Amino acid sequence: MNFEHLRALAAIIDEGTFEAAADLLKISPSAVSQRIKALENSVGQVVVRRGVPCAPTEAGAVLLRMARQVQVLEAETRHALGNGVSSRTVTPVAVNADSLITWFVPVLHDAAGWTDTTLDLHVEDQDHSSRLLRQGDVIAAVTADPAPVNGCRVERLGFMRYVPVAAPALHRRFTTGAGVDWSGMPMLEFNAKDDLQRQVLRSRGVDRPPPTHTIPSSEGFLAALRAGLGWGMIPEIQLGTELTDGTLVLLEEHAHRDVALHWQTWSLESERLNRITASVRAASRRRLRTTGRDGRATAPKRP
Repeated sequence: MNFEHLRALAAIIDEGTFEAAADLLKISPSAVSQRIKALENSVGQVVVRRGVPCAPTEAGAVLLRMARQVQVLEAETRHALGNGVSSRTVTPVAVNADSLITWFVPVLHDAAGWTDTTLDLHVEDQDHSSRLLRQGDVIAAVTADPAPVNGCRVERLGFMRYVPVAAPALHRRFTTGAGVDWSGMPMLEFNAKDDLQRQVLRSRGVDRPPPTHTIPSSEGFLAALRAGLGWGMIPEIQLGTELTDGTLVLLEEHAHRDVALHWQTWSLESERLNRITASVRAASRRRLRTTGRDGRATAPKRP
């Protein structure tokens, strides 16, 4: 498999079109098309779904993973053969939005000192980020999936605890002597993939969700909670003084949900991959909960 053909495939998927890929590679669109045709002839399968944007086929996803791996190894080999001068290599990583604004922040501080790497962060729900690994879109991901994607290795990072909160006025409106009116109190959700609130409702016998507002932003979600737009599940490590100063109230003491997070990377011996893994591991140990002897999630040992 000619690496120039693989490079063309990666450029098409990254840029979205053959024309944009041609600009990136500094060749003509027809040359890009010829390379893809040659690649498809060599493997006997279509590798790109033509569209806007272009997307890899199942066979193309396998080749895309290979292309990403070769790019990483090529960059490190050039560095090893050079005089200590290393060009920057793009490192695509998937991380969920709640992690990105909380415990993952120290990784960004570490990455600021990596002169040979640029991060390409893909924000994806932790229950779906492993799909990006399978497609070859990223080389590492924060995911809820404990089963390693084919060709990847996985390690557990810890747990993010989500707690149900609401603004005091909203809580008072929908609380009676019998407790919280879960079936009537308006609810927030991050997006269609966000099932945390519905899990709480189902555990309380509520099958039909109340009026639901979609807030696809971690910061906006917290702002909507403060505004009283609805109740929602929020990472406890995202909360500041909201519970102590009364800006928000906890709806129930034991209605939290602990979401296990894992770190999956390609099974590739790479200094860059090892470095970001070490940074992710250190950051998660500082902020995420771990499992105690009783099997329950315990608070991190360090703030």
